[in-house]
Amino acid sequence: MVYAIIETGGKQLRVEPGRFYDIERLAVDEDASVTIDKVLFIDNDGEASVGQPLVEGATVEGTVLRHLRGRKIIVYKMRPKKKTRKNRVIVRS
Repeated sequence: MVYAIIETGGKQLRVEPGRFYDIERLAVDEDASVTIDKVLFIDNDGEASVGQPLVEGATVEGTVLRHLRGRKIIVYKMRPKKKTRKNRVIVRS
C-alpha cells in the first residue's frame, strides 16, 4: 500500500493515489495542478521513509477540482432590557 503523510493548512493528512481529499483553501485556480513539498512520511509497499521533520526531495502532486465553502453560521447576541443587539454572519471557508 502506497501512502504519504503531508502537512497542509496547519493539519497533517494521510494521502493515497487516486483518492479525493478536502483540504484548506489553496491560492490556485480550479483545475490547476498543485505541488505540496511538506511530506512527513512515505510508505511505499513496506519501504518506509521518515522525515526529520521532512522527507528530502519528496513531493505530492494533485489537482484542485473545486473550492468549497462551509455553511453560514449566524451569531445573534442580545441583552434583554438593555436595547443592545448584535448580529454577525460567519462564513466558514
